[in-house]
Amino acid sequence: MTAHVAGVVGVEPERDVGLQGCYAGFVTRLAAFVIDLITALALFAIGARIGEYILTALSGNQVQLSNAPILADVLLIAWWIFYSAYPLAQAGRTVGMAVVGLRVVHADGSDIDAGHAFFRVLIFWPSLILFGWVPVLFRRDRRALHDLGAGSSAVYAWDARAARLRFLAKRGTE
Repeated sequence: MTAHVAGVVGVEPERDVGLQGCYAGFVTRLAAFVIDLITALALFAIGARIGEYILTALSGNQVQLSNAPILADVLLIAWWIFYSAYPLAQAGRTVGMAVVGLRVVHADGSDIDAGHAFFRVLIFWPSLILFGWVPVLFRRDRRALHDLGAGSSAVYAWDARAARLRFLAKRGTE
């Protein structure tokens, strides 16, 4: 039997709809993280090249971010925080979470606010490094250390309306 977050309940027996609101498991969360990591790094690399090109054109000197590794690290950290916190605060999900059908909510199932989203992102990497993901494997509510710290939960949440239409279309063809 699957656990449900209060206030977020599945409405149809079909898997796409039935898992709505269930706590997200380790593999799905890992897939979302990998997608986010690849996306964020690719966008950072593209942005860095554009920034280098513009600064080179404006200054007349060759500008390369690789010549300033500390600045590159600071910019990458700032980019990761923005890349993760802004969409979490606005929609409750990052790009990777949207792809795999996850959403971050408060532990009670309500929408996560900007402060909690930002805090969750700030403590994410320390949580990851300190094996804060291990509780996801053992806790019934599948909350990692950064979820516990931010009072959040990752749940399955994709467009239930589209899933219902797929379910009805599939049922109509049988």
